[in-house]
Amino acid sequence: MSTPAHDQPTDVPAAPDAPDVPAPAPADPLSRERTHLASSRAALRAMREDVESLDIRDVTANWVNAEVLARQIEERIKALADLSDTPLFFGRLDYLHAPGADQAEGAYGERFYIGRRHVHDHDGDPMVIDWRAPVSQPFYRASKKDPMDIALRRRFGYTRGDITAYEDEHLSDPAEAARTSKLLQQEIERPRVGPMRDIVATIQPEQDEIVRSGLGGTVCVQGGPGTGKTAVGLHRVAYLLYAHRERLARTGTLVIGPNRSFLHYIEQVLPALGELTVQQATVDDLVSRGVDIRGTDDAPAAVIKGDARMAEVLHRAVQAHVTLPTEPVVVVRGSRRWRVPAYELQDIVRELLDRGIRYGAAREALPQRIAHAVLVQMERSGEAPDDRVQDSVARNAAVKAAVKQVWPPVDPAKLVLRLLTDADFLAEHAAGILDEEEQKTIVWAKPVRSVKAARWSAADAVLIDETTDLVQRTHSLGHVVLDEAQDLSPMQYRAVGRRCTTGSATVLGDLAQGTTPWATRSWDEALSHLGKSDGVIEELTAGFRVPTDVITYASRLLPHIAPGLAPVASVRENPGFFALRPVTETAEVVAACEELLRNEGSTGLIAADARVPALAEALTAAGIGFLAPGEETTADTRLTLVPASLAKGLEYDYVVLDEPQAVVDGEPDERTGLRRLYVALTRAVSGLIVTHTAPLPPQLT
Repeated sequence: MSTPAHDQPTDVPAAPDAPDVPAPAPADPLSRERTHLASSRAALRAMREDVESLDIRDVTANWVNAEVLARQIEERIKALADLSDTPLFFGRLDYLHAPGADQAEGAYGERFYIGRRHVHDHDGDPMVIDWRAPVSQPFYRASKKDPMDIALRRRFGYTRGDITAYEDEHLSDPAEAARTSKLLQQEIERPRVGPMRDIVATIQPEQDEIVRSGLGGTVCVQGGPGTGKTAVGLHRVAYLLYAHRERLARTGTLVIGPNRSFLHYIEQVLPALGELTVQQATVDDLVSRGVDIRGTDDAPAAVIKGDARMAEVLHRAVQAHVTLPTEPVVVVRGSRRWRVPAYELQDIVRELLDRGIRYGAAREALPQRIAHAVLVQMERSGEAPDDRVQDSVARNAAVKAAVKQVWPPVDPAKLVLRLLTDADFLAEHAAGILDEEEQKTIVWAKPVRSVKAARWSAADAVLIDETTDLVQRTHSLGHVVLDEAQDLSPMQYRAVGRRCTTGSATVLGDLAQGTTPWATRSWDEALSHLGKSDGVIEELTAGFRVPTDVITYASRLLPHIAPGLAPVASVRENPGFFALRPVTETAEVVAACEELLRNEGSTGLIAADARVPALAEALTAAGIGFLAPGEETTADTRLTLVPASLAKGLEYDYVVLDEPQAVVDGEPDERTGLRRLYVALTRAVSGLIVTHTAPLPPQLT
């Protein structure tokens, strides 16, 4: 903490253009900042009370509008909640010159307090500026080299929501040297208990550029462990909702994570920033609507089903339902008979096929096209039919019968079931795409009587989702965040891409952490499958979360799992705690957990999935309570037992990693196993103990 003599008091604006007027001598800066915090909290309470007191009984035209308005008011009340243990503002900017009114939410003299949400007083003057506002940007990007018209940047230190320290940088003062912020380092390294928290106080310049990138473009972020890519993606959503709220309120936003544990871990970040409308789901959630996923595939079958070539197989199978008509259509209206010959019907069908529109849309258009052909004949005979006549002809029994024969309805699940159970049907539509061995790999060994009786796998559900989109367009959202994207198959990328065909995406991942046999090989390829080939690829290489000694050790695996990928460079001053411990029995693993639990914060015990039951039994016998991944830690229970397969994306202050070789052996191939091990090694924020009975994998030694 510093209290420089030329720091301006909180209640008196800086006056760089009036050097003749001496600034009042500062009293107690910390007390003044605490006073402003108390006033800001009071103003936020008043804002919330104003919303709570709204009476909408006389301003709504009907009950539907009343329900919508009531829901909006309820969401607004929630967004204005004051979290007592969360700083209302975390920084302050003193500008050299007052920013223009078009650049700011409002001006509080030349001083702006930067926080999680906008707060104003009873006159409407801002007391806290939203971190997403343009005037807040220098808090993240200003430097001694480019001060961005900032005289003073002040960071605040908090303890349970109360200001306890501050730290100043006089960015426009050439006499003051640039230095690393200790408060910033402390906030980054602060122990955590509970789910993931926001990083609005610690966003770095390279992260801020991604967060504030526009809505129109797709951004792909390659980031190693601890680079903050997940937080960047979530904060980008919050920023886009701030900058394009009306548009995204209409089109919707979605965050996609790898599993439910991960989504539970991150679910409080956006609400803490006042954003309550963002939906969260896994890829399985998106594609399994109406499909009961009860089965699993072995790796070879899953790889083929996830291959992008399957999209063409499905397209062929759907289009094969269309047959060219061989008989005319005769429409009887009163005493007249109107005949559309087979050759003209064939031309109509060919034109619809050539247009490449979806199967269902073309099927809906066909009766209208046939009816139009009839109306042309009517007009030639001297009649003057209108749209009502055309609609009537389109509903004629003869026309409906012809459409049913030529362009029958397609049930996506039934189609996929036939492909997977009828070898001849699959061979017909996979010819030249999948070889015979690949076809045999995905055909089910036993016949299935019905769609409901089928034991669909996750990969099967994606195929059904693809087929559904071939029949009827999938609804597109305004923006989608896809986290841990490196584990998706090409067909899964296509499923996600369908949810943002008219919107944009933020893709987050690390090629080195791909732990599926079909893991992403390059981000260019992934963006292509997503339908966003023009997406921009950004790379985060500065590690803020993983200690230096830990990331250095884990990076020994990179040449074996992701050759050419730059290792993460930890920027933390604290190297962290790291130890390798040979053990002879499970009790020693439990002892390592007890040792780490003496520290403040959370502890994770990560182990190969097969070893989790034995470790759970040992912890229980020792009287140590533990949680499953995704369950919220408490002051009394701070240990989480984590199967290696669920560790991705999670962080703990301290980690015990049990038996690295068992983690490798638990995967179908060595490279996937080493990638799984890389993930497990990089979950610790402050310290890591690796316990092992078997020799360590040679790639680590």
